[in-house]
Amino acid sequence: MNNFSKIWVFIMLFLTVVSVSGQGRPGMDKIKSLKVAFITERVGLTSKEATMFWPVYNEHEEALAQIRRKERVEIRSKMADFENLSENEASKLLDQLIELEREKQELNIIFISNIREVISPKKTFLLIKAEEDFKRRLLKQIQQRRQGGG
Repeated sequence: MNNFSKIWVFIMLFLTVVSVSGQGRPGMDKIKSLKVAFITERVGLTSKEATMFWPVYNEHEEALAQIRRKERVEIRSKMADFENLSENEASKLLDQLIELEREKQELNIIFISNIREVISPKKTFLLIKAEEDFKRRLLKQIQQRRQGGG
């Protein structure tokens, strides 16, 4: 990658991070910034790819975040008082959970179909692996901090 391409990718990365800033908690902004840098490096996006990739990726991430919020509000909050749920209420809650899982699965299928039009199939697999690696590293750091090791 030549210097111009590196500068362009950095600019796109910066603009993506800035567009995400202000949403959510401050710690989440830092995590999102680190994730963007991690994915950009691991996938090896060209400047042209980055220009097309990040809007599709960010739209997908926001749609998933909406489903997770819905799951927290509609399901997880009611599970806190699980002992007091009737069998009928628990059954309805499970139906809601199944529907949200279907929505997530459908979103992921659409995302993979869309992103393969933007980056190569090989880079799409690199993206999937990069996301998994990032989650693993993040969880490891959280565990280390909780154990007083970070």
